[in-house]
Amino acid sequence: MKREEVKFEYDVFENSEELTESDAALMDAARKVTTKAYAPYSKFLVGAVAKLVNGETVSGTNQENASYPVGICAERVLLSAASMLYTDVAIDTIAITYHNLNGESSKPVSPCGMCRQALKEYEERTGQPIRLILAGMTGKVFIIERSTQLLPFSFGGADMK
Repeated sequence: MKREEVKFEYDVFENSEELTESDAALMDAARKVTTKAYAPYSKFLVGAVAKLVNGETVSGTNQENASYPVGICAERVLLSAASMLYTDVAIDTIAITYHNLNGESSKPVSPCGMCRQALKEYEERTGQPIRLILAGMTGKVFIIERSTQLLPFSFGGADMK
């Protein structure tokens, strides 16, 4: 038997003021877009804003539904909008944040498993790593250089051949 290890590194900033000007602006835009989330059940408003390689930005918010499986996360709303509005244009960076109306919003949270898979597919399709900036409304900020780092042993198109 052989034991192997999977790990990755990410950057931790104490707050948004430590970010570069462009990263701080993208996170600020994500924080603002949380107000457009439709989350009447969870009261957990998620906003995501992407900077595309062509300089354009696209945003998305979570959209809940009384029939919970019908809802969709902010990240997948963003990816759908980006692929529709800017077909085959790669995403450089996505800032993802949340506003928890029932509690704290002061630490980074990461995309769910379904969104991780969708991010992986988008990266694979465009051939461009997607950098993630994760934060709450305040507090620490995480920067992950490739979204695929969040999904080791991922499943993709190559597995179906």
